[in-house]
Amino acid sequence: MDVSDDITRLLHSWRAGDLQARESLFDSVYAMLRDMAASRLDRSRGDATLRPTSLVHEALLRMLGREVGFADRAHFFALVALKMRAVLVDHARACAAAKRGGGAINVTLSHVDGSGYREDAGNYDVLALHQALERLSGYDERAGRAVELAYFGGMSHEEIAAVLDVSVPTVDRDLRFAKAWLNRQLAS
Repeated sequence: MDVSDDITRLLHSWRAGDLQARESLFDSVYAMLRDMAASRLDRSRGDATLRPTSLVHEALLRMLGREVGFADRAHFFALVALKMRAVLVDHARACAAAKRGGGAINVTLSHVDGSGYREDAGNYDVLALHQALERLSGYDERAGRAVELAYFGGMSHEEIAAVLDVSVPTVDRDLRFAKAWLNRQLAS
């Protein structure tokens, strides 16, 4: 049994009421989630109060109170991605509202296409990225979801294709388009 099947099994057991399965699930995915969070936060600038561990904990806490039947690993990570995005946006809004403007949280788009860090990836304020993603989703909803799953969820192109029910080449095109569109929006 591979890790993906094990995570899916634990998700189904948790949904059936097995709280030990929930604990085993969190033990299994915690390191992955923390690495995902760490890669999304730009420590070179901005507010250092939001740490990867805090981001993961807050996202998981927001998920615990929900009655969601996770279908599989991909669905679970897609929902974690949504919660991480919400935590980042809420934290950025709180920082912006703080006395004297607070500190902006900066993120990069380098993880969107799976290419890793690139010098031209750019650092963007998380609120500006959130607003640009909202506009992108209004223009091309699937491309917006693909970016969200790739960036905030750290999902592979194959996993995104499964969640969105499209082919991997379609995901590749959507992500290339979305990254170019977002970079253009955020640069202006």
